[in-house]
Amino acid sequence: MGGKYRITGDKYPRMRRPPRRGRLILAATASVVALGLAGWGTMQLIDAFTGGDKTASAADHKTDCPSVKPSAPAKALPKPAKITVNVYNATPRSGLAKQAADELKKRGFTIGKVGNAPAAYDKKVPGPGVLLGAPSATGGSLPVLGTQLAGATPKTDARRTTDIDLILGTKFKTFSTPRSAAEALAALTKPAPAQPSC
Repeated sequence: MGGKYRITGDKYPRMRRPPRRGRLILAATASVVALGLAGWGTMQLIDAFTGGDKTASAADHKTDCPSVKPSAPAKALPKPAKITVNVYNATPRSGLAKQAADELKKRGFTIGKVGNAPAAYDKKVPGPGVLLGAPSATGGSLPVLGTQLAGATPKTDARRTTDIDLILGTKFKTFSTPRSAAEALAALTKPAPAQPSC
């Protein structure tokens, strides 16, 4: 062959096809997409470590929100001397009601009736005891007496008097220690903690 395809020496000309424009466009597009993904991933990492816009929005939200709601006032509970307790024994052990009444009297409670439990409860209280009173006593006298006997079950009946009953059950062993009772009473009178409004 002649012209540019003429063979000279021991080297042969390479026969290449002219480059296709489609491949160049595809390569350029792939490069742009790869760079875009790399940039987006970098921004995500930066946001993950710095908090991104969430920190700013949370800070803006906090400034619009009042700090905290005022705490509820401490609950006023009756003193033990103002609570009349009737002590009843629902167990087979004799003299238990008298012993319990004497202990409650030492702790400042006013003692009413002392004796055996009525038939509805006699030998039918499986726990340490039942605290029984009017519905109005649920927020006052019953919880105060309950601090003296852990595990006692509070109940209400149809009475309209302010006295409450302590019916000793088969699992009754002893009252809470004076220290434990005082801590439980302090927890009842403690005001509710202030909570943020938003």
